[in-house]
Amino acid sequence: MKRSDYAREDTGNIVLLEHVNLTIPDQYLATAFYVSALGLTRDPYLMTGVTNMWINAGRSQIHLPHGHAQHLRGRVGLVVGARQALLERLRAVRPVLDGTAFGWTEQADRVEVSCPWGNRYDCLDPEASRGSAPWSGLDLGIAYVQLDVPAGCAGSIAAFYREVLDAPAEVRDGNGLQQAVIAVGTHQQLIFAETRAAIPEYDGHHIQIYVANFSGPHAWLAARGLTYGEEPHQYRFADIVDPVSGAHCFKLEHEVRSQRHPLYARPLVNRNPAQSNRNYRSGGDGRSGVF
Repeated sequence: MKRSDYAREDTGNIVLLEHVNLTIPDQYLATAFYVSALGLTRDPYLMTGVTNMWINAGRSQIHLPHGHAQHLRGRVGLVVGARQALLERLRAVRPVLDGTAFGWTEQADRVEVSCPWGNRYDCLDPEASRGSAPWSGLDLGIAYVQLDVPAGCAGSIAAFYREVLDAPAEVRDGNGLQQAVIAVGTHQQLIFAETRAAIPEYDGHHIQIYVANFSGPHAWLAARGLTYGEEPHQYRFADIVDPVSGAHCFKLEHEVRSQRHPLYARPLVNRNPAQSNRNYRSGGDGRSGVF
């Protein structure tokens, strides 16, 4: 009998990339894009007013507080369903978003979509990547967040996540540049892709992660004065540094939560965007994003 490679079953300390937070100036346009075009779901229970909106995507969310438009320095990989259905939704909402940065480009393995304020989303067809991608088996949700970082820092960033956050991290080479690829749970990744292009100034957008070992990373970061916003069950840091030299590599606020946080594993409502009053099918309202 063939022996199982049990090491392949291991996961790192970061167990879930729960949300990406980007401020937006207009809920009307955000609803048209995130709900109508991408087919995602506004959380019906929390942040239902006009100052914030939480968009459910499987087990993850995109948080959209009201404010000046923030721009992620990179892109978000989303599994949103079949390509043809996505394209139909994008075409249907185009008149509403005319005059904004909204648009899309079809690629062989994804549809690259821009939100009304220019944030970029790689929309991945779950069937097209079944069995061949790290997010294989993810039917709905955030597959990765990819950030553009200065050339020469991928190795230090990988070392930071490996040594400070105890997350599996590897460095990949390509075209003279490198990527630091950080494993998150069983189906997600953080990717830091080196670029020689100018990187926009950081505007305060953030990500939120859940970790199993909550105190260890905090002790390391706090000893170097890198933590802030300490609350029960969570803290924040923004500076990613070389764990040996302490040299600054990149700035991205991480909201770090323990698995004892009251919101951990909260069931999220995910609708089936193909369901309508004209084709209504009993039992067809919901959609699974479980992985």
